[in-house]
Amino acid sequence: MLKNKILSAILILIVLLAIVFAVRLFSGEDDWICSGGEWVKHGYPSAAQPTSPCFSGIGPGLTIISPKAEAEIASPLVVKGYVNGDGWTGFEGAAGMVRVLDKKGELLASATLVIQGEWTKAPAYFEATLNFVNSENGGGQLLFSNENSSGLPEKDKTFALPIKFDKTQEVSVYFLSSRLDPEITCNKSFPVVRKVAKTQAVGAAALVELLKGPTPEEEADGYSTALNYGVKVQSLNIKDKIAYVDFDEALEKAVGGSCRVAAIRSQITNTLKQFATVEDVIISVNGRTEDILQP
Repeated sequence: MLKNKILSAILILIVLLAIVFAVRLFSGEDDWICSGGEWVKHGYPSAAQPTSPCFSGIGPGLTIISPKAEAEIASPLVVKGYVNGDGWTGFEGAAGMVRVLDKKGELLASATLVIQGEWTKAPAYFEATLNFVNSENGGGQLLFSNENSSGLPEKDKTFALPIKFDKTQEVSVYFLSSRLDPEITCNKSFPVVRKVAKTQAVGAAALVELLKGPTPEEEADGYSTALNYGVKVQSLNIKDKIAYVDFDEALEKAVGGSCRVAAIRSQITNTLKQFATVEDVIISVNGRTEDILQP
């Protein structure tokens, strides 16, 4: 008797699950939904995320998909959006212009809003790429202007999107890599990217990151360093494209073997040579350039 009740319960459960599955299948509950200019997973769709532009809340005018208002931007910046009437339309492959202005209204960069696809159809999706140097004047704006083919001033339209400038910058630091150089050739080092606070002394900032050594994630990826931990940069001067960098005595403490010495020089030299202002590097320890880093 109990066995029959258990079987009945299982059968009822299977029927209920089948009904739920059928409802979800035919109601389209499991799908990718366009929301706020982005594809959002709803339920458990079997299809991959769509690669086509996501247009949500389509109406007259200009819609910016990215960046969002008040977002921190950095160069190169790709602007995405669409125009859909009300004075904002595509014309011969262009949908107007976008300009990067700093807090004082100074122009940092400008680009055409290039229509991706058929410009005569609405909505007309556009992209634009802007290259600029971050402003030191705080925030700013992206200023959009329409493609006014009539030339009539009364048909000019603009839209300002407030933005902030990313206060960090990327530098490369060079480490050894068992994955990229499995034979360990000693004088080869490879870049990993680090973000540092925006500074004029970017070379010194890169060296500080180098001396921190690989992160746990980088170590897991096969990166390592030949440099001692606790080494300090005492000075860095660049003159006539030569970088003069002085370290404390920890740089050469218990350092032996020609392979390790070559690796240390490679890491320091390559980290500094990433900058256009540096073509050669002279390393010193407490002011000494002779008899340092001996094998």
